[in-house]
Amino acid sequence: MKKVLLIEDDLSLRENTAEILELSGYEVSMAPNGKIGVAIAKKDLPNIIVCDIMMPELDGYGVLKELSIDENTKHIPFIFLSAKTERSEIRKGMDLGADDYLTKPFEEEELLSALESRLAKAELLSQMNKSPTAAPVEEKMGSLNELKNFFDDNGNIQSFEKGEHIYNEGVRSTTIYLMLKGVVKCHKMDEDGKELITDLYRADDFIGLTSLIDNIPYHETATAVEETEVAGISKLKLKDILQKNQNISIELMELLSENITDMKEQLLQMAYSSVRKKTAQTLLQFSEIMNKKPNEAIRISRSDLASVAGIATESLIRTLSGFKKEGLVEIEGRNICILELEALRQII
Repeated sequence: MKKVLLIEDDLSLRENTAEILELSGYEVSMAPNGKIGVAIAKKDLPNIIVCDIMMPELDGYGVLKELSIDENTKHIPFIFLSAKTERSEIRKGMDLGADDYLTKPFEEEELLSALESRLAKAELLSQMNKSPTAAPVEEKMGSLNELKNFFDDNGNIQSFEKGEHIYNEGVRSTTIYLMLKGVVKCHKMDEDGKELITDLYRADDFIGLTSLIDNIPYHETATAVEETEVAGISKLKLKDILQKNQNISIELMELLSENITDMKEQLLQMAYSSVRKKTAQTLLQFSEIMNKKPNEAIRISRSDLASVAGIATESLIRTLSGFKKEGLVEIEGRNICILELEALRQII
């Protein structure tokens, strides 16, 4: 039976997570803070460690540092569990040597899948009598987070001002991009010359994913909505990485499946929701994508809002005026400020 050390200061989450792991056949030991967690790890030598970041006594980063300098514990697979979702925080953990990173709230399948893949990799390396640092970088990767770090470290970094195109519809696709910062809209023109926004992307998202077999043209144009930075690698390099790393291929397939599901839901929303619901939904979507806080202005064109909502610009403007009269939003020029976030959510 594989031993898991769970280091988490939230009692309820700690007990619930431990129950999930025990029901799945793992032997679980628990620690309420980093200091106790380090002591247990050095004493019991678990097969894998799942550790929160923000904790009293010693945070998760400190736990990983202490265990990394100990010969007996430095090779134990280490998974961060945290509510922090910023790419800089994820990157910090991975740079310190973490094997994976799960964000709260997480699904039971996510947790178990992460543990299974990390343990399988550790066992394989042990059987091959090979340290994790002995293989080429492309062959060491075992998760989507490690793939993103590879983009960051080895990709071609490019910056784009608002309105600049990252790539254009109809151009042969040779590069896959990882968003490092900013917001990008993907869009195309219909037969009448009207712009249709197909999706919005933010930091930590992949864009430009097309066939890895053929250099088919991009089906849409990607344009920076605000100052944006991306890291790009060739499709041939990505194909080579995926062929060598089955776990990453599976995770990427799951990500693409989730994106397709989200798109279907958005299409249903556009087809059957009222103009009022569509407008509220789109405002909330832009606010989330652009990481805006309550009462922080969203600077976006009415045509972009209307395009995503799937309604006429005139209809959207009338609806926004209604929202303003109700005190749900404040409008000044192109800036829209959400005043009543929960009220907008109630509309949808």
